[in-house]
Amino acid sequence: MKRPNVIIFYCDDLGYGDLGCYGSDAMKTPHLDQLAGEGVRFTNWYSNSPVCSPSRASLLTGKYPARAGISHILGGKRGTKGLSLGQTTLAAALKTQGYQTAVFGKWHLGASAEHGPNAHGFDQFYGFRAGCIDYYSHIFYWEQAGGVNPVHDLWHNETEVWENGEYMTEVITREAVSYIEAAAEQEPYFLYVAYNAPHYPMHAPKAYIDRFSDLPPDRRIMAAMIAAVDDGVGEIVAALKNKGVYEDTIIFFSSDNGPSTESRNWLDGTEDLYYGGSAGKFRGHKASLFDGGIREPAILSYPAGFAGSQGQVNDEVCAMMDMFPTVLELTGTDQKGYDVDGYSLCATIRGTAPSPHPQLFWEYGDQLAVREGKWKLVLNGKLDFSRTAVDAVHLSDLEQDAGERVNLAEQFPDVARRLEEDVRRWYRSLHEEAQTH
Repeated sequence: MKRPNVIIFYCDDLGYGDLGCYGSDAMKTPHLDQLAGEGVRFTNWYSNSPVCSPSRASLLTGKYPARAGISHILGGKRGTKGLSLGQTTLAAALKTQGYQTAVFGKWHLGASAEHGPNAHGFDQFYGFRAGCIDYYSHIFYWEQAGGVNPVHDLWHNETEVWENGEYMTEVITREAVSYIEAAAEQEPYFLYVAYNAPHYPMHAPKAYIDRFSDLPPDRRIMAAMIAAVDDGVGEIVAALKNKGVYEDTIIFFSSDNGPSTESRNWLDGTEDLYYGGSAGKFRGHKASLFDGGIREPAILSYPAGFAGSQGQVNDEVCAMMDMFPTVLELTGTDQKGYDVDGYSLCATIRGTAPSPHPQLFWEYGDQLAVREGKWKLVLNGKLDFSRTAVDAVHLSDLEQDAGERVNLAEQFPDVARRLEEDVRRWYRSLHEEAQTH
């Protein structure tokens, strides 16, 4: 059997409601809509964290963020440590099977060379190590207030390069297309195409902005940034088709967390000012454990491997950490020996099994959350384990209230208490494990 190529597209701060195929009437995403029509579109796909570094760690290691050693946003100062070399990434696992590996775009799992992509199984790296950069100068300066000077952050492997004036989304697309065109057909590859859009700063070429002259200013720039990503996905898919390898390529598209906002009030999911992004019908945003911060658009296409799945809408609960074991199974890689928390979704996608997650857990800042079937519990005040210290216990029935607007904790106290005990037990186990390593 021909070993499939693997491409993971990962956006930055893209909301659940920011694609045409997810109901947006403002964003124009024809290429992604077509990809969804040729593959599987997930409606209950979750990030393992509401912020970028932990989410990316889970995607690449198959573990909950804390077990991957990354539970918070990493700094961008040069030399900042990141993902431990003791963690095995999907790239490293596929390299053992003869895969060529490359990442184009955002890393954000360590700004030091010793914790960069080349140290984690990627043969090629063209992009930046910090969390965000200016789209045209490629300068990272968001820690300036904390005493970090603005610093240029664009690299080809360990060599600093300059592309001043080139729009970063288009740079990422260009590098990925060039890689595909030059790839030897007999050698399978894994490409991690990590767009930094639509993360702030809100930059887009005039040609894209002009497409959306009818939208308000904030939505206009957001729509332009997303359209550039959509065109990039279209160019990369076209390159696959031109090489005759599209049918034998696993393509996954998603985002690290929900849309960014100027406020970090975790309880306020309706009044915050977004940078033009949308979480759709869901409450919350980036940094929140309500679904607006963690439920993501997700598309998976693999024509040769999922025959008959074209246009499927899958409502089962899935998570980023599931991609590691799913890709291993699809590429015929032995999963033994890999310590992961995710599950292969192959049977779920083929309709022969339900979600492999009886429960799914989150922890971030002073929040904890758990989903079990239709129930979702969000807690604030996790650092004090006495129940009286909890500032908020919010229980939702997602089948009846997908937006988590109605708190059912008092109406169903037994469910709320049981789920709180479960998520606290899980959280304690993370710290107990950390203390033994």
